[in-house]
Amino acid sequence: MWVAGQYHENGVGVYPEDYSMSKRLYVGNLKFSVSDDSLREVFAQFGNVDFARVITERGSGRSKGFGFVEMATEQEAAEAVERLNGSSLEGREMIVSIARPMASNS
Repeated sequence: MWVAGQYHENGVGVYPEDYSMSKRLYVGNLKFSVSDDSLREVFAQFGNVDFARVITERGSGRSKGFGFVEMATEQEAAEAVERLNGSSLEGREMIVSIARPMASNS
């Protein structure tokens, strides 16, 4: 579950040791007009959404065209990937996959 204070502001970063990445989804190829709420609404069709965030640029607040969604269970996440990858949101074909941990810069 998303816990404030354990993650970077932009939704990407450090995860608790027992965190299952298979519940956290990467959503790419989003139109800049897609909001956190519209992303949550689309994924809620497949289960409980614990977290939905479109990643934005720090200075301008403009969308970077991708985001992350965390589903309540791995099963809900798997179904969302299967059903939503390649589907259209606001006229663009979404890329939906299991999120991978951020690469270490060290």
